[in-house]
Amino acid sequence: MTAKAHPTSAAGSAKGARGVLLTLAAGQFLMALDSSVMNVSIATVAEDIGTTVSGLQGAITAYTLVMAMLMISGGKVGALVGRRRAFMIGCVIYGCGSLTTSLAPNLTVLLLGWSFLEGVGAALIMPAIVALVASNFAVERRPAAYGLVAAAGAVAIALGPLIGGVATTFFSWRWVFAGEVLVVLAILLFGRRVADAPPDHRPRIDVVGAVLSALGIGLFVFGVLRTSAWGWFQPKAGAPSWFHLSPVVWLMMAGLFLLWLFFRWERRLVARGTEPLVDPELLGNRQLTGGLTMFFFQYLVQMGVFFVVPLYLSVALGLSAIKTGMLILPLSISLLAAAIGIPRFRPDASPRRVVRLGVLLMLAGAVVLLAGLDVDSGAAVVTVPLLLIGLGMGALASQLGAVTVSAVADEQSAEVGGIQNTVTNLGASIGTAVAGSILITMLTASFLTTIEQNPAIPDEVKSQANVRLAGGAPFLSDAQLTAALEDAGAESEVTQAALDANATARIDGLRAALGILALAALTALFFTQRIPVTQPGAARP
Repeated sequence: MTAKAHPTSAAGSAKGARGVLLTLAAGQFLMALDSSVMNVSIATVAEDIGTTVSGLQGAITAYTLVMAMLMISGGKVGALVGRRRAFMIGCVIYGCGSLTTSLAPNLTVLLLGWSFLEGVGAALIMPAIVALVASNFAVERRPAAYGLVAAAGAVAIALGPLIGGVATTFFSWRWVFAGEVLVVLAILLFGRRVADAPPDHRPRIDVVGAVLSALGIGLFVFGVLRTSAWGWFQPKAGAPSWFHLSPVVWLMMAGLFLLWLFFRWERRLVARGTEPLVDPELLGNRQLTGGLTMFFFQYLVQMGVFFVVPLYLSVALGLSAIKTGMLILPLSISLLAAAIGIPRFRPDASPRRVVRLGVLLMLAGAVVLLAGLDVDSGAAVVTVPLLLIGLGMGALASQLGAVTVSAVADEQSAEVGGIQNTVTNLGASIGTAVAGSILITMLTASFLTTIEQNPAIPDEVKSQANVRLAGGAPFLSDAQLTAALEDAGAESEVTQAALDANATARIDGLRAALGILALAALTALFFTQRIPVTQPGAARP
């Protein structure tokens, strides 16, 4: 769908354009908010619904996983029923999910509301936003419109930790999701102003391709998520074993095999002259694949950081949710400044140079934080690293959306929107899962090693710890561990030794997770060559 087909669209007047842009930006704000608002409240939410940090990590990952699995299909549904209708239906489903989450008494209901219903709603909303910008704004106005919509997502990521901290400290984390219901109602009210156009043709839904892609992505990421409980290769104690290996190996292999079948199937459809779920030719577009690759690494590192840093602040240091949100504010401010400031003050800057600088800043932030973390370090250790990481995230956010959308024709914008959001959510899922898995694995190994070497701990306690924690030690605060040891009747010397071992193990786990995220940022540098050197529409030098 193109702007030429809608000369009398609702965006024709300045007032109408502002209303449309505000509505679409509000949708983008909601989608990004859930990715950052809960992280500062992990410990509180886990205790409130009777689960662990690992259980809540599973819910966070499942939310992004559901979006990743269904995003491409959601884009096709929009082409079938109309972009605006898909946007509105998605908002209704998302609102139902937010309401369910706000009332969740346990992890199961939280998974239903947040991870599933909100994930399905987002899979309809996010591809539709990309297409609706194209159908409501003329070609020359689209870069600014896409930039403002992306800025709304950046604002949500920036304010999410603070919103979550204030709500959790003074009210309840549940009020965040109740507030989302009100925002959804406002979007539905103003969504009627958004112009929609009938698709050029009635698309065919590739059911086989949709199933193969969803199962492939789902099995692979689920395997990564279960590594902390089952082990990467060797099964952990008490974990299932498939042919003498951890199920993780087989799940990841099955996922990759299904994705290979998916691309084979898509090429077969094209050869038969049938419309595929994803045009395989898109993967040959160097600029598009470059932008998608950078999106993947950005969200992998971004969500890994948003998982690790709040754990350090709220669990290791025992800070409240609002203090955690305040300490993450430097990242929020620098992200917002870069995401809005770079397009405004350097509109002609080379996208490749900006993206490369952004990756380097994220790498520097992860390395500085990794080097500064220590058992005796305080909250101030995160300030400079978060400033650097926020600047890097903002630099990437200012460029990548325009890079991917400008790589294809207007009529493919929704398809690209689906693929782009699949990649970002896949990166977010893997980033959270891998960071959590490495953290728990290293924490467990460090804790068991430390108590094994401590003569103050009786051999019987060491033996029990090795048996009970072989499958993975929980990420506990000093208060939680003290309470557990008191309930077990442990002596004061044993309690102090366990607290010291836990403090060391937590830092070792956090360092390991940050090391993996730094490695991911370093790897991303090898793919920046695919990013164009000039802005979309600008003449090459």
